[in-house]
Amino acid sequence: MTQGLAPRDDRLKHEAALVARIAAREEAALREAIQTYAPLLHRISYRMMGDAHEAEDIAQETMLRLWDNAEKLAARNSGEMKLGAWLKRVAINLTYDRLRLLGRMSDGEIPDRADDEKLADARIEDDQQQAAARDLISALPERQRAAIVLTYYEELPNADAAQVLDMQLKAFESLLFRARAALRKSFEKQADAGGSV
Repeated sequence: MTQGLAPRDDRLKHEAALVARIAAREEAALREAIQTYAPLLHRISYRMMGDAHEAEDIAQETMLRLWDNAEKLAARNSGEMKLGAWLKRVAINLTYDRLRLLGRMSDGEIPDRADDEKLADARIEDDQQQAAARDLISALPERQRAAIVLTYYEELPNADAAQVLDMQLKAFESLLFRARAALRKSFEKQADAGGSV
């Protein structure tokens, strides 16, 4: 039986080759990276900001950063690269910068997948609960909000989310614990005040 590369190893090698092609200014490689990663980057930023136009700008800026830094990235990797993690980290940092610049927190609507089986009143109640949850999440400090978005909305394992935020795993788990505790406290405070989540 011959040993082949594991799918993860294949992906890392493919990402390294993709970055090398972008470093060589191959536009088709950049288009491939955009098709693969731009929707994810847009989604992460949108969930953190609640503004589709800002999220689109951030996704585009992230891809421009890839184009501008591809040569350095290609020189740094050793035939394997976690391009997705690098792009997510850049997008989150750009989102932090944009939030600071705008001096506001996200309060926009985030589209959710419609469930045709629910009755209208159940959908309205769900929408209200999701809006209340988004409000609680948007009130968190930036890094805590990013930890919640990456873990619960993007469903990244803690190790991957920690890498995206450029943190050690234990530090990320501590950040996530604090974010959950802050959400729980806000939820309880809102419930005591007669609100619903």
